[in-house]
Amino acid sequence: MIDTRTAPYAALVLRVTLGLLFLAHAGLKIFVFTPTGTAGFFASLGLPGWLAYVTILWELAGAVALIVGIWPRLASLAMIPVLLGSIFTVHGAAGFFFNNPNGGWEFPAFWIVGLIVLALIGDGAKALRPTPLRK
Repeated sequence: MIDTRTAPYAALVLRVTLGLLFLAHAGLKIFVFTPTGTAGFFASLGLPGWLAYVTILWELAGAVALIVGIWPRLASLAMIPVLLGSIFTVHGAAGFFFNNPNGGWEFPAFWIVGLIVLALIGDGAKALRPTPLRK
């Protein structure tokens, strides 16, 4: 049984937490690795370097959308390709466990599940612009 009194607040906590994770992930690329360094890393994987800048902007936009609640259900789905990309380019080859060298795919996969849960459960309380739904 779902408690309809508290479920919107659970979705809010999940939404903000997922957004903060993306904000931290983008911050790592900006402040630690630098955008230029991130582009170099992408290039070392065989990806175009410019994709690093797109990824940083995508993570920042998705983080803000999730945190403040701008179409959160759609924003959560839009963030899944970023994590799938990290699994297929870096983490997948490192095995399952995230504490493996180069980090396994355990954490990005769990993060994807959280995004799917948010898309299914709803926008949550205090969404600035709730996701428009067809009826």
